[in-house]
Amino acid sequence: MNLKSLLARPYAGLIAKQIKKGMETALDDQEKILKDLVSAGAKTEFGKEHGLDKVKTYDDFKAAIPIRDYEQLSPYITRIKEGKHNVLWKGKPIYFAKTSGTTSGIKYIPITKESIPNHINSARNALLCYMQESGNYQFANGKMIFLSGSPELERLADIPTGRLSGIVNHHVPKYLRTNQLPSYETNCIPEWEEKLDRIVEETWQQNMTLISGIPPWMQMYFDRLMAKTDKKIGELFPNLSVIVHGGVNFEPYRNKIEESLGRKIATIETFPASEGFFAFQDSQRAEGLLLNTNSGIFFEFIPVAEINEANPTRLSLKDVQLGENYALIINSNAGLWGYNLGDTVRFVSTKPYRLIVSGRVKHYISASGEHVIGEEVEHAMAEACKATGASVTEFTVAPMVANQYLAKGYHEWFVEFEKRPDNVAAFSSILNDALRKKNVYYDDLITGNILESLHITPIAKGGFINYMRSIGKLGGQNKVPRLSNDRKIAEALQPFVEGSLQTTEATA
Repeated sequence: MNLKSLLARPYAGLIAKQIKKGMETALDDQEKILKDLVSAGAKTEFGKEHGLDKVKTYDDFKAAIPIRDYEQLSPYITRIKEGKHNVLWKGKPIYFAKTSGTTSGIKYIPITKESIPNHINSARNALLCYMQESGNYQFANGKMIFLSGSPELERLADIPTGRLSGIVNHHVPKYLRTNQLPSYETNCIPEWEEKLDRIVEETWQQNMTLISGIPPWMQMYFDRLMAKTDKKIGELFPNLSVIVHGGVNFEPYRNKIEESLGRKIATIETFPASEGFFAFQDSQRAEGLLLNTNSGIFFEFIPVAEINEANPTRLSLKDVQLGENYALIINSNAGLWGYNLGDTVRFVSTKPYRLIVSGRVKHYISASGEHVIGEEVEHAMAEACKATGASVTEFTVAPMVANQYLAKGYHEWFVEFEKRPDNVAAFSSILNDALRKKNVYYDDLITGNILESLHITPIAKGGFINYMRSIGKLGGQNKVPRLSNDRKIAEALQPFVEGSLQTTEATA
């Protein structure tokens, strides 16, 4: 056994034991974190403006701290960028994580000395839990590839600034540096496709044992490897045993990735963002991701149906219910207060607290009151692929609203097939029925003859990659929204529609 895998064994056992203990103390840990955050925050400009020194209870906290998204928090970020200290957290951030916003353009998320361990240790813990449960320590001996953003950082108000994955790259432990790929120089290449070609050249002859990244870009890497070598990934990398993924739901990509591998391997799901590392898959046997309840973040949850209300219900962890969709709100030692992350989650267990990411607050379709969310369309797509043997590279869904020329509206699914079903109309029907079973409101609208059954618009091979290239978001941490409540993406996809096929309507 190699020294690294030998040393990993007792360390994995220690960390797994600590995590198991944390499952029992989750509520106490959350209560302590809230007290610590309030105590530290009271000394900041934000804390003084919001009277944090008077906060004694969670009810006091809710009264003092409103829910905010990035746009509403940005005036405080501006003060930090102007060089002011003690604005949202003591001192000044050690990094700004630069990420794409929605209405705000580029977002600058503070990372502090106190919050950086959350980003680093959570990824480590996910791997150590897998080691401890599976007994697979050997992957620590081989090469590990991280498909990430550039580690080159600029400076803003003398604060190092860059993509989160690039920031984290600077904190890879020294003992893993010799295992890490691609090289620093390759990682710094800004243009994704040039970078990907270099990654292929650096890795195709290596002993790869672990690959980490966002599924669609991981698949793009696999495609280039197979084109170069004419081999399945599992044959090319016989010791590859672990895939670490996050950012988007893995299930819509699973079939194609496993087909590229030529075999099944273990997968570890994570829930990271620039704002924090919130949860990770701690077990291959249990459903859901373990919430990071003792890592500097105090979590709140708002029922999704209330997220746009002036005074929505705000729940701490002890009051969440199984099966309910919640908007995730965070308060952290990075100086984020009442921060609406934009993600929605649903708990599948409260002993311990495990959840799944069910979608995005702004990514839904409710043009006719159906409120279809990401989890539902992904489930329906998985069911249709399973029933027909089809596989899908990428897809997104948009509403088509009834108008003077269209008697009834419908959902339009833009789908790039890797393996087309023998009968697209039958595939559409299965897809439509699966969504009806998952969402009672959608079913009612179909039954009531208010909506037509869904339509499929096939996208040409490589169409989604070309679309992402056209909007300057190819590679890295960028992803195609699964749903939108308007036609902006639908219209932008028109040049990439497969011209030889007509839009196909499902039978009701």
